[in-house]
Amino acid sequence: MPALMIREDLPPGELRRLSKAERDPRVARRLLAIAAALEGLSREAAARVAGMDRQTLRDWVIRYNRGGPAGLSDDWGDGRPCRLTEGQQATLKAIVLQGPDPEADGVSTWRLIDLCQIVQERFGVTYSETGMGKLMRSLDLSWQTPRPRHAKTDRTAQERFKKGASRKPLRRSRPTIPRPNGSRSGSRTKPE
Repeated sequence: MPALMIREDLPPGELRRLSKAERDPRVARRLLAIAAALEGLSREAAARVAGMDRQTLRDWVIRYNRGGPAGLSDDWGDGRPCRLTEGQQATLKAIVLQGPDPEADGVSTWRLIDLCQIVQERFGVTYSETGMGKLMRSLDLSWQTPRPRHAKTDRTAQERFKKGASRKPLRRSRPTIPRPNGSRSGSRTKPE
């Protein structure tokens, strides 16, 4: 089987210069391996220089031949698109920010499982609790919520308590006196 040819529009010195300027260390190693192969090292030796095997170097040479140095970057996809449209996401965010009505909704704060149910009922889209948590983070909503308040809370009594009307000054405790035998365990020790 004939050896795979490497495009030669960039000399090895230029590839080495590009590898020094590259911010991604994986791309820099790939550039160095291709430069070493162009300088005459065997494919196995050039791959070893970059910390990869010969087959991996072959795959990167194919990508380099197709796209040049830019073809050596990892091409990660954007992942699965959101199942809600932008308008539905905006509606859901407004629902979360408004908060639940304790009498109508039966809860004092939204839980992820509640939001999953709302999305299912309103938009016909099913989410797991984990997926809903990721969606909330993508909408810049925090998992943390303020402590719920009971419907019969007496706010004036709370304010009086906060101002210190019902507090007594704290009593300081006496300093502890060390034990004379030096033992800190609290139990008696047997003499030898």
